[in-house]
Amino acid sequence: MASELMTGAAILIKALKEQGVDTVFGYPGGAVLPIYDELFKQNDIRHVLVRQEGGAVHAAEGYARSTGKVGVVLVTSGPGATNAVTGLTDAIMDSIPLICLTGQVPTHLIGNDAFQEADTTGITRPCTKHNYLVRETSDLSRVVHEAFHVASTGRPGPVVIDLPKDVLQIKDDTYLDLSDFSHPTYQPRVDGDEAAIEKAMEMLANAKRPVFYVGGGVINSGQPATDDLIELVRLTGAPITNTLMGLGAYPGSDELFLGMLGMHGTYEANLAMYNCDVMVNIGARFDDRVTGRVDGFSPDSFKIHVDIDASSVNKNIIVDLPIIGDAGSIVKRMLEIWKEKSYKLDETSLKSWWNRIREWQARDCLAYSQTDSIIKPQHAIKRLYELTRDRRPYITTEVGQHQMWAAQYFRFEEPKKWMTSGGLGTMGYGLPAAMGVQWAHRDELVIDISGEASFMMNMQELGTIAQYKLPVKIFIVNNQWMGMVRQWQELLHGSRYSESYSDSLPDFIKLADSFGLKGMRCERLEDLDSMIQEMIDSPEPVLFDCCVAQEENCFPMIPSGAAHYEMLLGPEDQAAKPISEKGMVLV
Repeated sequence: MASELMTGAAILIKALKEQGVDTVFGYPGGAVLPIYDELFKQNDIRHVLVRQEGGAVHAAEGYARSTGKVGVVLVTSGPGATNAVTGLTDAIMDSIPLICLTGQVPTHLIGNDAFQEADTTGITRPCTKHNYLVRETSDLSRVVHEAFHVASTGRPGPVVIDLPKDVLQIKDDTYLDLSDFSHPTYQPRVDGDEAAIEKAMEMLANAKRPVFYVGGGVINSGQPATDDLIELVRLTGAPITNTLMGLGAYPGSDELFLGMLGMHGTYEANLAMYNCDVMVNIGARFDDRVTGRVDGFSPDSFKIHVDIDASSVNKNIIVDLPIIGDAGSIVKRMLEIWKEKSYKLDETSLKSWWNRIREWQARDCLAYSQTDSIIKPQHAIKRLYELTRDRRPYITTEVGQHQMWAAQYFRFEEPKKWMTSGGLGTMGYGLPAAMGVQWAHRDELVIDISGEASFMMNMQELGTIAQYKLPVKIFIVNNQWMGMVRQWQELLHGSRYSESYSDSLPDFIKLADSFGLKGMRCERLEDLDSMIQEMIDSPEPVLFDCCVAQEENCFPMIPSGAAHYEMLLGPEDQAAKPISEKGMVLV
């Protein structure tokens, strides 16, 4: 405990420094001016001034996901806090550790409908891992340390600290040093049950058609978890597939990798999941975009589920063997047991299983035809990948067709290079997220793959990019439609295109110029490669308007309400059907 008399705002800043915070993304307002005054007096914590509070949260998400640190957001009371709600919900869905500091009216005015008052703790309770309303300055340091512990321990997530203005202004001599902090009641389980892990490895060793199904939990666990996963998968020789959030947990170019699974995943990944006899789920939550119709999901498999969040187990899919704990700890123990017992998969069965998978891969479900001068969106993204892969870029995306094409055509070789909005599907995520990533990695190539509709959700953040000279590359796949909405309307609603076409779009080159950025537009196939190269070689921020075929659809696709083996591979295809009593889907 310290005896120095400090304002609540000064105590807050001291606690943030103890937590190792070096960056805060925020937007000032009356209720948080005491905090901004303290920020002004020091140089250890940098503040990034965004253009809207929603952008601050997404920027903090990008910062957190690309660094493994806790992202920090600072917003004012009332509309400042409510503007942050979408980002907080995005973070809770995708397990991103954030601290959101929100201003609040003075304690004596709470409940009086005061100017810029909102029930922030009530509003954010459903979309945060935990939240606090601090009523006493003496509680501030403890609450900050506790909030960081909660945000980063167990399944990561966002935590709100609501700060009445008088609590920030009052002086107090109570300060809890981080070295003295402990939280005895919130200690999530890290190590899995030993007997369950041994049983999992025994089942895997006896499998005829195994598959690893890996999600973002492995990435959240840290680099050792991905290293151990790679070794385990290669020792077994079994196929592996990743969720959208898990891309990068296993090298995308490896021969054992089947690509992403789910609604727009590969044919081979989805059919391997359906036909496997042992499924090892590590750090994924059986999301509906993966499972499709749950009564048709991998009916004959023995399902092993590793997850640190007990509430995610048996929520969507009933599993045979749950293992609660940290993915990294459990994968490490799995690897040790596999080696200790000298386990090996049956070579004949594994060869037969891979032969079947190779037949599905031969369908080449990501093939497309680029025959004329109109740029196909798939080709634009594929060439973007091929021309940048040696630079190992950080990729963010908005939400829609371009997001799925990016997931399909980019091959991520390592974790923390892929930032996208998975669970909530937040349009407008990618640009501010790229801003946060670029802030954390100033000398690296950071690209936001965007659609023109999603880009316009948060395009005001071009001002932040310009102010801080962040060399973000914004690659707009411009088809003038809300592409995924149009696709669903075509395939599921009789081609009734209700309000999905953008009749009025800005001139993106002029928009870039108005912010002092470099603008580029590519309309011809023959110019694509050279212009992409020019973009990535530019030391400055670039807004790249890539004009693509307007009515291209994203395939493969599991139609809404279908099972994960019922896939459309193209406009002319019907959904595949299981036609044998063994559940094997025949090509």
